[in-house]
Amino acid sequence: MHIVFAASECTPWAKTGGLADVVGALPQALVRLGHKVDVFLPFYRQVAKLAPHAGVLVPSITIPFEYYNRFIRVLDGGKTEGVQYYFIDCPELFDRESFYATPSGDYPDNAERFGLFSRAVIEATKILGVPDVFHVHDWQASMIAVYLRSTYFFDPVFRKVPTILTIHNAGYQGWFPPQTTPHLLLPWDMFTMDKLEQYDNLNFLKGGIVYADAITTVSPTYAQEIQTAEFGSGLEDTLRRRSGDLVGILNGVDYEQWDPATDPLIADHYTPEDLAGKKECRRDLLHAFGFDGVHDDTAVIGIVSRFATQKGFDFIAQAAEDLMKENVALVALGTGEAYYEHLLTELAERYPQKMRVRVAYNNVLAHKIEAGADIFLMPSRYEPCGLNQIYSLKYGTVPVVRATGGLQDTIDEQADGSGNGFKFGGYSAWAMLDAIRRALKAFQDKPTWTAMMQRGMRQDFSWDGPAKEYVKVYERTIMNRS
Repeated sequence: MHIVFAASECTPWAKTGGLADVVGALPQALVRLGHKVDVFLPFYRQVAKLAPHAGVLVPSITIPFEYYNRFIRVLDGGKTEGVQYYFIDCPELFDRESFYATPSGDYPDNAERFGLFSRAVIEATKILGVPDVFHVHDWQASMIAVYLRSTYFFDPVFRKVPTILTIHNAGYQGWFPPQTTPHLLLPWDMFTMDKLEQYDNLNFLKGGIVYADAITTVSPTYAQEIQTAEFGSGLEDTLRRRSGDLVGILNGVDYEQWDPATDPLIADHYTPEDLAGKKECRRDLLHAFGFDGVHDDTAVIGIVSRFATQKGFDFIAQAAEDLMKENVALVALGTGEAYYEHLLTELAERYPQKMRVRVAYNNVLAHKIEAGADIFLMPSRYEPCGLNQIYSLKYGTVPVVRATGGLQDTIDEQADGSGNGFKFGGYSAWAMLDAIRRALKAFQDKPTWTAMMQRGMRQDFSWDGPAKEYVKVYERTIMNRS
């Protein structure tokens, strides 16, 4: 099977979040299953720095707009682990400091940028090879599904080619003014409530949901959640209408990057059978954050996150005073909303024996926290999948999470300690604090705690299983369009 991925991010080329990790890892897993996979990305300035010698495969493709044309090139990104990468080069739209926005807000021409990207991928595949299925990701690539069933409807090359849309976060949708419709050469009769229009705006993600042959999202629980008003971000009715074509497939993780037995970024290696190295990783983590004299009975709680309300930092702020009374040493790494950056920094200054904060993105420290902490705290208000709780399981760092999305699907709390972590279902700081206290109590029972660590470390959340589930979706949609 020939599969074309189209996305706005992919490791190692361009990353702001989990989307890049999925688009970086899933294609490689599909290749291992014997499929041919191409990945298309915009040729951002950051990508150009990583691929300065990318050769030109297609020197010019015309992309029309309402009053003018733009011209793109297709560049060869080479092959990695059997996956072929292609870059869509349009300097006036993609050669910018950031992917989507400046500090003052989104780029005003994002509709044109990613509308062009979508049409360019379609046109490029006519030259480089029409796939059996398009797999597009989030609002930035969802217009591929729209174009294939509108502008390209009568193109015989694509009539039987289905599109799979993966929603990584329904909160990001791509809203643009009504005039975007003719600018992208779409007919006005598509600007209706049952197609692209929402609250008098053109909604890229809604269009993808309406026109894709199948929709996936990144965990089974999130697939159910986004059909509710609480999590659907206004698209719940549209998603419920497509519920028969919507499936949740839990993301995998890349164990080549995240495995305490081989991780080059941590102080010592360890396995479920030999946990001795984790003690050295804990010592190294405490040293890295400037802690001294932390007793073995003190639980080290780690956080690696975007500092934002969505990630549950309002819960942490409300419960901080009570949490600091517990026998804990808390280390937090991340950046985000200025309010929480300042709040966490001030808390660390008030409780230097209990808490340390690093406002930064630092991959080495992230690995050190996963390996050296005893508990990993992830109290997200919503979390489509989440990766850090899965990394934590692999590193024997017991997660405490809110029961939502992929956190609900991966963490199992049992009263007798036979689960792999702790979770709370209430929407409050005190429900979180109660779950932390249950974890702290269990931490003092070393045999039970060790068994819980080992249980999590032996679980398999690799991409092999999810890749097979995606293949089933591809095969079903190909059959339905044949």
